[in-house]
Amino acid sequence: MAIDTASHTIAEMREFASFTAAEQRYIKRSLDVGLGRQDAFKLWARDAAESRAIRSQYLAYQELKSLRAICPDECALETISDYMGTLIRISAHDLAQERIDSFSAYRFLYERLLGAQARPWLPAAFCGAAALPQIRPERRKHLLQSISEAAATAPGWSAREPAFFPEFVEAVAA
Repeated sequence: MAIDTASHTIAEMREFASFTAAEQRYIKRSLDVGLGRQDAFKLWARDAAESRAIRSQYLAYQELKSLRAICPDECALETISDYMGTLIRISAHDLAQERIDSFSAYRFLYERLLGAQARPWLPAAFCGAAALPQIRPERRKHLLQSISEAAATAPGWSAREPAFFPEFVEAVAA
């Protein structure tokens, strides 16, 4: 069992390493904001523009806690409007920042922000947010092309919670 957990964690680390530096930075910052791990302003804001972006992210992420609590059953269509509307709105905020370039990076982030129970909803939320007019047309095309057919049409999703949560690491002078 421990070997299985270790291999799962290593696979998540490898996936994270495959993302661009900008995606990695945004994911770590987003986890600090969304999970309340650290003061994102002190850790991540390099200038006034980043401070404004972090402030807007704090505002957008205010509803994450309630989303974690109301994740609907994947077969219950009558209860999805509040969940999906909020998830698409928060997702659109993240995609509009132009730091997440693919469905894989988006899924990696949102699995950690919301937990494994959100997995069935992530392809639809990503596509819905990426298709909104707030996303520039060429960016919209790039994002929508990044979701694989397998991810979009998955017959089922793992209930295993994420094991690897990347964090800020201070650069050390050589």
